[in-house]
Amino acid sequence: MGDTDKILLVDDDHDNLKIVRTLLEKAGYGVQTADSGKAGLLALETYQPDLVLLDVNMPEMDGLETIELLKTKEDPPAVVFVTANTTTEDVIKGLDAGALDYIAKPFSGMELLARVRTQLRMKKLQDELRQANEKLQGLVEIDDLTGLYNMRSIYDKVDQEIERARRYGHGVAAIMLDMDHFKGVNDNHDHLFGSHVLKGVGALIRQNIRTHDFAARYGGDEFLICLSQISVEGARVFCERLREVLEKHLFKSGDDEIRLTASMGCTIIVDGRSLIDGRSLVRHADHGLYQSKKEGRNRVTFTEIFDESVDIISESTAKRR
Repeated sequence: MGDTDKILLVDDDHDNLKIVRTLLEKAGYGVQTADSGKAGLLALETYQPDLVLLDVNMPEMDGLETIELLKTKEDPPAVVFVTANTTTEDVIKGLDAGALDYIAKPFSGMELLARVRTQLRMKKLQDELRQANEKLQGLVEIDDLTGLYNMRSIYDKVDQEIERARRYGHGVAAIMLDMDHFKGVNDNHDHLFGSHVLKGVGALIRQNIRTHDFAARYGGDEFLICLSQISVEGARVFCERLREVLEKHLFKSGDDEIRLTASMGCTIIVDGRSLIDGRSLVRHADHGLYQSKKEGRNRVTFTEIFDESVDIISESTAKRR
């Protein structure tokens, strides 16, 4: 364990830093030291320790103040207080502040190493549990067939993009996409070929969106795409490119093959200037999709929304080439 675990020592007593550092390095840990709370916070930016051994009594910024700031960091490290403050009140304050353990000075070297091993072991288990939960959450949210998100949490994701767009003043677009005459695929081929086509559509969507965009299988042969940090012109270019990609693609599996087109409705919040929520944004895109189908399919209907209300300023359709 020791050669990969990193420990940050924060203590204004340089003699104590030297003693503890020597003890930990002999046990095989990577060690960095800081002689103040501020220096410890700076060290976190580059060192990224697995565990922080933190003194309580330090000038300018004591250990309790330091741990409060530590907790604001993304993925904060585990913290153990090492201090001469050993009253019951001090211990309670330290643990309530967020420390996982409280080692009293003077301490036994063997005891300190045992407590360090325990905390690092607990952190490793917690990290493994978090990663397993994240993987499980990903499996729950992903559509097995297309590899895109399913609708379980998609509106939350759209709402988050809208909020980010408001904060930074950039555009966000929702696109509803439906494969034209998909019923004929299942009527004239077996359902396995229909699944093959949907899987292929999902792959084409994934290949054409950017890393910070996302897409979901809305249901059946309908798909939802969310474009973030996008301009009106950028959304138009994306939709037309994806329409052409789908139109030109040959879906083939064994003896079965087919070419299909897609209809789309795209609604964009211009520069984040709207109080519309995710469901309303998608609903406007769905209305655009309906309009595209009504006007002959294989086209995109665009709707722009801006100002502090749901105010549709312009609507236009990209005609079939």
